[in-house]
Amino acid sequence: MPTPRQQPRRYRQVADELRRRIEAGTTPPGALLPSESTLMAEFSVARGTVREALALLRSEGLVLTEVGRGTYARPIVPVRRVASDRYRKELEQVRSGELGTSFTVDQQVDWSAYSLDKEFREVPATAAIADLFGVEPGTMLLERHFLFRTHGVPQQMSVSRMPLELVAGTPIAVPENEPWPGGNTAQLHSLGHTVTSIRERPTWRMPTQEETEALRIPGGVSVVVITRQTYVHDWVAEVAHIVMRADRVELDYLIHLD
Repeated sequence: MPTPRQQPRRYRQVADELRRRIEAGTTPPGALLPSESTLMAEFSVARGTVREALALLRSEGLVLTEVGRGTYARPIVPVRRVASDRYRKELEQVRSGELGTSFTVDQQVDWSAYSLDKEFREVPATAAIADLFGVEPGTMLLERHFLFRTHGVPQQMSVSRMPLELVAGTPIAVPENEPWPGGNTAQLHSLGHTVTSIRERPTWRMPTQEETEALRIPGGVSVVVITRQTYVHDWVAEVAHIVMRADRVELDYLIHLD
């Protein structure tokens, strides 16, 4: 005798329909969903069932809920394009002395729209970080913590590290000099070092509490963490970990095989 097929739990049926409306554009980005009372009447369910359905959609990052406003479809947010050729363009600008009017070559955000929180520390390298540099654990580093904003909206967090013996006593070690036009490429160029290659390794994970608060990450949205090593010939001059909301970044890498 065949086993009867189990019906999805009622809150999942409600969530499925609301999700379909959002994905189809019937409920456009930023639009309020019907009130709990309206959804209860439409689907003939209890308030607890509606709340379970909305909680599921929040966990998927499809909706946001604000006290005093209600639940609404998550707005479309600006996407930062991280492209493989951006460092080459950056180096060309540094060499020509034409750093442009935007703070990154891949986002084209005017300086007037850009702000930066920063904190500098002198720290010994952990075993993991020392391995990325190819130095002994305990080697002293300048560690720079940044939170980038455009138009007041947090875009990314990063921790950038350079050997302390390389930058101690230079303008690079002075927080007031940030933001530095041309970024790390220009900073190293000012010391007589030309960046020759950059290695990036992206990974994905769920955000920490600190990242959730700093980047205003809604439930269900992951982060992209890019581990970057900046090379001057065969030695690593900088190691960074860059954290961005996964829904605000597009990785675009061109690989030449010839």
